[in-house]
Amino acid sequence: MPVLDDALDSVEAFVTWVKLRHPGEIEFHQAVRSVVGNVIDIARDVPEFRKTAVLQRLAEPDRSIRFRVTWVDDEGEIHINRGYRVQHSNALGPYKGGLRFDPTVNPSILNFLSFEQVFKNSLTGLNLGGGKGGADFTTKGRSDNEVMRFCYAFMTELHRHIGPRTDVPAGDIGVGSREIGYLWGQYKRLENQFSGAITGKAVGAGGSELREEATGYGAVYFLGEMLADAGDELDGKRVTVSGAGNVAIHAAEKAAELGAIVVTLSNRKGCLIKEDGFSVQDVRAVEGAYTRCHDLGEAGEPVGARFVEGGKPWTVACDIAIPSATQNEIDIEDARALVDNGCKIVVEGANMPVTHDAAELLWESGVTIAPGKAANAGGVAVSGFEMLQNQSGDIWTAEHADDALRKIMKGIFQRSKAEGDSGGRIDLCRGADRAGFRRVARATAWMGAM
Repeated sequence: MPVLDDALDSVEAFVTWVKLRHPGEIEFHQAVRSVVGNVIDIARDVPEFRKTAVLQRLAEPDRSIRFRVTWVDDEGEIHINRGYRVQHSNALGPYKGGLRFDPTVNPSILNFLSFEQVFKNSLTGLNLGGGKGGADFTTKGRSDNEVMRFCYAFMTELHRHIGPRTDVPAGDIGVGSREIGYLWGQYKRLENQFSGAITGKAVGAGGSELREEATGYGAVYFLGEMLADAGDELDGKRVTVSGAGNVAIHAAEKAAELGAIVVTLSNRKGCLIKEDGFSVQDVRAVEGAYTRCHDLGEAGEPVGARFVEGGKPWTVACDIAIPSATQNEIDIEDARALVDNGCKIVVEGANMPVTHDAAELLWESGVTIAPGKAANAGGVAVSGFEMLQNQSGDIWTAEHADDALRKIMKGIFQRSKAEGDSGGRIDLCRGADRAGFRRVARATAWMGAM
């Protein structure tokens, strides 16, 4: 107990305690530092939270599962990958969070993502715990049959750890509709049941309308709440978006639909720029072409966009930036570029896309950050809607799902704002952490030491 209690002496003491338990997990340490800096006073000053060591328990996953995934390629060669599932906290409901297939997947990445997911899911107000998983596998360069065989092998190991009342995975980077279909099909085969054990399913096969669009749309709805609260609107604002995947495309599409001038998309090779803005039709055309040719520059040519090899969206003049690619994509130099180019708001479409130093510089420069655990919670919200439909047998229309998503994002903004006062200025990062922590902390403390 003294060691546990001493961790609450300061943020540095807490981070040191976590580093000793999780050495070398840089991304996880970064996520812990960010959250703990905003909530340690609550964990220390609320007697029942301190007595039951809530914050320390939330910094340690309930369980971390690692398994071998053995599969055979089209030439008959055997491959071995590592699969993971981190079940972080089920204090509020079944573990909920995506599966990521990417070579960068490792315990640090998944501990960071699952830790963030706990507070994100708490913020939605839905009964969802937090988890994350995936494998160090890439679908790039693989045939459909190879991806199918990998997904079958992955689910053969994972299925024993998940279920509609236990843990409900979804998609993430590298896991889209195709992969969810293969994973879901193998789960049904192994369990011999049709249940809500996975979300992101196809509409008509137990899935929810708007799931594919939800994260990107939700980020823009959150942005709309921020602007409305300040007596402003999105119409006419210049917006830079990073990424060209699911979140980026749908954030760009919705922003353009609401009148924003969306000037960029990007990938790891460079930046696609259209100074007069991508229309909704342009975004859809780029998405379709990019899916076919896997070359963002080529995909942008028919809509009159230019591709800058090695370029970044943050060097383009904007009012609002929506980083939607991956963690830590905006470093301190990128933050300086954003400030120099007139950016006033950064909306995190991705999870933790802004480094700690970059976030500090943006805050000091008067830039408001909408944190990922609040702004990109639309995806998990609609996953929650899918779970509700699977349990009840109801089928929601797209309009119903969209209306419910807007209400969820409005509630998240209001909760984040209410907890975000920082010396007379609203800090949404602080507010989101505190609001998310309070809800899950109350549930954790109520159950005692378990």
